[in-house]
Amino acid sequence: MSGLFEDPPPPAGPGLLADLPAAPARQDGQAASPAGTPYRVLARKYRPTLFSELIGQEVMVRTLTNAFAAGRVAHAFMLTGVRGVGKTTTARIIARALNCIGPDGQGGPTATPCGVCANCTAILAERHPDVVEMDAASRTGVDDVREIIEATRFRPLQALKRVFIIDEVHMLSRNAFNALLKTLEEPPAHVTFVFATTEVRKVPLTVLSRCQRFDLRRLGAAELAAHFGRIAEAEGAAVTPPALALIARAADGSVRDGLSLLDQAIAREPGSGPITAEAVAEMLGMADRQAVFDLLEAILAGKPAQALEVADAAHARGADSGLLLADLLALLHNLSRLKAIPALKNDPELPEAERTRGAQLAERVSVPVLARAWQMALKGTQEVESAPDRRAAADMVLIRLCYVADLPSPGELVRTITAERAAAAQGSPASSAPAPRSRPQSISATPSARGTAALAPAEAAEQAALPDSFRAVIALAAEAREAVLAAQLLHHVHLVRYAPPVIEIAPDREAPRDLAARLAQLLRTRTGVRWTIALAAGPGEPTLAEQDRAAEEARRATARRHPLVSAILDAFPGAEIGARHEIETELPPLDEAGMGEPPADDGEEK
Repeated sequence: MSGLFEDPPPPAGPGLLADLPAAPARQDGQAASPAGTPYRVLARKYRPTLFSELIGQEVMVRTLTNAFAAGRVAHAFMLTGVRGVGKTTTARIIARALNCIGPDGQGGPTATPCGVCANCTAILAERHPDVVEMDAASRTGVDDVREIIEATRFRPLQALKRVFIIDEVHMLSRNAFNALLKTLEEPPAHVTFVFATTEVRKVPLTVLSRCQRFDLRRLGAAELAAHFGRIAEAEGAAVTPPALALIARAADGSVRDGLSLLDQAIAREPGSGPITAEAVAEMLGMADRQAVFDLLEAILAGKPAQALEVADAAHARGADSGLLLADLLALLHNLSRLKAIPALKNDPELPEAERTRGAQLAERVSVPVLARAWQMALKGTQEVESAPDRRAAADMVLIRLCYVADLPSPGELVRTITAERAAAAQGSPASSAPAPRSRPQSISATPSARGTAALAPAEAAEQAALPDSFRAVIALAAEAREAVLAAQLLHHVHLVRYAPPVIEIAPDREAPRDLAARLAQLLRTRTGVRWTIALAAGPGEPTLAEQDRAAEEARRATARRHPLVSAILDAFPGAEIGARHEIETELPPLDEAGMGEPPADDGEEK
């Protein structure tokens, strides 16, 4: 092992995801970068080099460690997960574990590569000839894959295994995947494939079935904050816990993203004291957490001036209008979860502000109010993204939220109107007589189905041998489990004359030609009487489905004229009557003019 790999440049610092050693020297014996060398960003400086340095991926680490110990290492791996959780890093650790030969050059594949042999150092320096990395995002074609397939025919130049790492593998074309299938299913003994992707659903199942899959999980905010704190301490930077928590939340489970933000925060004002949450929020263009609480409380109190004042202060600090609404949405979501699961206030994953101030606010606000605010803020976020003036659009959203804060819910409005009408009725001369119940009504979203079921099988059995109406004929078909025939009679047949056992009908163009014959056969079977089904050329009556729709619309129109319903529709613009149900209420009935005045007590029974 001489020549190119004799004096590789040593990598610096401990692993990206690992517990950091107290001393600057690495656990694998390599020295830290000396002063004066080019600066290495934290995401590269603290990249893991061993499986044991990975945090949050215990299942994968245990499986791979046991596989190497038992000599049962797969020939192809599929690593999936969100950006920055360590997919490519894990692929390189696998490559080193397969090719480590130990400090004495006599070792073999191991889950704990030495880090000092020629193969380990060359792979760490990303210049080993037998470890090939390809970015499928830029090389998507079949020709690129054919180069890899051709390379698999040759034995390693110096390593024990040739390892092909393909990042963002889901970007390969269909032809490229097809070209890879045969080699992937039966690769040479000296070849191992390691694929990484953020979109595993875009990878063909034929490829997935030939790989050992590992899903790298998204790291929690508390886990990330603790890790970033250790790295900040190793770097000699003072970062407050709230600032670390803010960086961890902004990282959204990605270690690399979080380390990039930590790097930026440390470089922002070096030597100016501890890095605070306010400084991080300003750096990220986010609103301060307490300011978001102030904003929500102003909204819930219906104080637009105060809400706009908080928004203006956040804007002056550099907070983006869209991010301000996004923070508001996140707070509404957390409060809704606290409302549903009160025990969450003890969850360490929840930010401190939510556990204290948020828990108190959740006790005072109802779920309907939170849900309404969420829906309006969500729609407002979309408006901000498409508006020519983002700040103006955000202001309008906040104003709308403030002015609906004290708007009663539909249930409250119904109770209020009902109470007012009851009080008014008690003060009227006719209040001595009990108010008659309103006519029972039934609202259905499918009036045609209601028409079909108007005659239930039990009711049909009580009738005479011959159905007394065309609707009863349709019910008879439904009872006989002739659902298709019943639907055709309901929607496509115009009745001209009904005189049992003669029926004269005018089917429309969508009715089948054999409808009359099928109907005659059904009626004879069910009634024992021979029926005559005559086809007429005249228009006939509207179909029963059309009659039902017209009747339903008439009932809806009558319901709309009811004072209680009218008041609700006026209070909620855009609302519609969706369904009617049979209810009993003490409200006075509608008269023919649609008014709800109680009838005079004339001594007659109504």
